[in-house]
Amino acid sequence: MGGSPLVRVCVFCGSQPGRRPLYASAAADLGRLLAKRGITLVYGGASVGTMGVIADAALEAGGEVIGVIPVSMMDRELAHEGLTELHVVGSMHERKALMAELSDGFLAMPGGAGTLDELFEIWTWAQIGIHSKPIGIVDIDGFYQPLVRMVEHMVAEGFIRSGYREFITVDPDPVKILDTFANSAT
Repeated sequence: MGGSPLVRVCVFCGSQPGRRPLYASAAADLGRLLAKRGITLVYGGASVGTMGVIADAALEAGGEVIGVIPVSMMDRELAHEGLTELHVVGSMHERKALMAELSDGFLAMPGGAGTLDELFEIWTWAQIGIHSKPIGIVDIDGFYQPLVRMVEHMVAEGFIRSGYREFITVDPDPVKILDTFANSAT
């Protein structure tokens, strides 16, 4: 996976803040980290939940943030107004396709069904050769461990090739994941 420098990283995360403050804190830390490294944040364009937190933190740290939001969410006034760029698209399908096109790599933070949908679609696209961009899961406080066990079970049961599991880097430390991404690009 990889092959190109990280200029833009897409982060999949929640439209809710989660029950524990550590999720918002981790999102803010990641936003600042991306800005510090000169990596543009690409995300779902909302002002709410950990999505809003990561965007605000990246912007406050001097980073660039590109949002991609479906018109239906604009109508519900969920769009972040202060982004570097905001793309309004017709559907969730268009949103995911444009976020993928704009990004050099992908990270999943804790989130809900939408986050899992985005993660699994981008992982599936890697498996079938649509892209070869790196994918990572920022496993805050073991949030993704049940999913990791499920994926390992799917591999053991023959539904996922073992090599496909290796397409995703899982670590609680986004610095390590970004370093892994950078090393795979060289």
